[in-house]
Amino acid sequence: MFEKIMNSIEDTEQFALKLADLLDAQDTITLEGDLGAGKTTFTKALAKGLGVERTVNSPTFTIIKQYEGRLPFNHLDVYRLADSDEDLGWDELFYGDAVSVVEWAHLVEQDLPQERLGIEIYRISENERRFVLTPRGKRYEALCEELMK
Repeated sequence: MFEKIMNSIEDTEQFALKLADLLDAQDTITLEGDLGAGKTTFTKALAKGLGVERTVNSPTFTIIKQYEGRLPFNHLDVYRLADSDEDLGWDELFYGDAVSVVEWAHLVEQDLPQERLGIEIYRISENERRFVLTPRGKRYEALCEELMK
């Protein structure tokens, strides 16, 4: 487990941009955090780092939005799938050529890739956040070590 304190939105954006540089196709990042914790802010910066030029916003009502960039980018908000057996074509999403970010991932835990990077965001104050990263698999452990340099 790795932790990092973000003192501003700019810190969060820089962290996301640095992570984007380290990502490859089929990488999956799960995001957890209360409403207003900064999941969408983080995701927008990550998408920018992946070369996405379109405006990125939360797919709350559509569940998934897909974008083109240096790598294709899937942004999922699965909040509305609580207590649902809906199959969104998980294998195509997670094992294709895209990077995927899944907000509220605990709701579809059984459908997620075994290896992934979990990020929990905790709001400390108006601008300060605590990021807790939980790598699952050697690739994500190495990625976190590089990210924390």
